Amino acid sequence: MRSEEPPWARAHGPAEPNGPVESAGASEPVDPDVIPSDVRRRRKPWRSRHGTPVVVAVVAVGGSLGALARFGASLLWPTPAGAFPWTTLTVNAAGCLAIGVLLVAVTEVFTAHPLLRPFLGTGFLGGFTTFSTYCVDIERLVAADRAGTALGYLVATVAAATAAVAVGARGTRRLLAHRSPS
Repeated sequence: MRSEEPPWARAHGPAEPNGPVESAGASEPVDPDVIPSDVRRRRKPWRSRHGTPVVVAVVAVGGSLGALARFGASLLWPTPAGAFPWTTLTVNAAGCLAIGVLLVAVTEVFTAHPLLRPFLGTGFLGGFTTFSTYCVDIERLVAADRAGTALGYLVATVAAATAAVAVGARGTRRLLAHRSPS
């Protein structure tokens, strides 16, 4: 084992230099921000070709805009104390749906600018979805002697978020498959 080999390579083997990584017969998309043949040569794989300060700034701007959008949703549809937090559930599900659409679009269909995913995915949608508020909502419901509602909310949010990502990804693949002339 060579000392310059990254830890993930020791655990999973080398990445394929050209194309998707095969696992158990299924083909997985390759992250467009990572060129597999360059992974071993990079000293700092967390750096993009735009530099860390630019990526951090893009994520910060996107996150600020996403948080403002979430705040706007909470002003439009406030949740009374002790009530089921429909706004947070809806925001999280909508954000996860958008993440499913975005990731299929930028990894499988379009060649996107390298800062688009950090801005929209990590930044905007990361700031828009609010799993920290989800945890606080559960704590507040339990403190208000609404443990059953808290448990329902806990399960409903995880189910809705997971389903939303899957629907977004599958729906985008299907929609784009019907539009392509193949």
